[in-house]
Amino acid sequence: MKKTNHKSQVPFNPLTRPLLLVLSGPSGAGKDAVLTRMKELGYPLEYITTVTTRPQRAKERNDVDYHFISMERFQEMIERQELLEWANVYGNWYGVPKQPVKQALDKGQDIIVKVDIQGAATIKKILHQAVFIFLSPPSMKELATRLRQRYTESPTDLALRIKTAEEEIKQLPLFDYVVVNKQNEIDRAVSDIKAIITAEKCWVAPREIAL
Repeated sequence: MKKTNHKSQVPFNPLTRPLLLVLSGPSGAGKDAVLTRMKELGYPLEYITTVTTRPQRAKERNDVDYHFISMERFQEMIERQELLEWANVYGNWYGVPKQPVKQALDKGQDIIVKVDIQGAATIKKILHQAVFIFLSPPSMKELATRLRQRYTESPTDLALRIKTAEEEIKQLPLFDYVVVNKQNEIDRAVSDIKAIITAEKCWVAPREIAL
């Protein structure tokens, strides 16, 4: 598929400030797939890679999909205040490294980070001017189907993820936007995120992020 450079399509606004986009949603909503597609299409964003203590899965690439680190290193990052936020999700720790976010903001670069619902709530408290996007499945039935088709969870873990997703969807009012990611329509979800970026860039009084 042809790669398109989307940089020239972003409207010019002399008052604009760099955006911090926070992409969240329940497990199985397709956050990783959406980010991968955005990279393929050449969206000019700084993609912040999350650190995690979770074991690396078969098709995942270290330092691309996640920074896979030990629990000891993760604890060290907490103690040194190197994480913007962190949370325990399904028994594993995840966190957003602070330094690459700060560096991108200092350069005036738009940023997107992928976090779970807990992480989004934490960032909301400290950086309320960020743009919070909830990636949603079209239905709980489809979400359950996607999770089953991943074959990465036991039946017990699968049931827990579905139950957790039902509770996470109730947190929708925390977010600024919702994007529905339908099966085999990932480009539509990506296009919706692009529309959000365009709308934010058109604000006369743009958001201002300070870290």
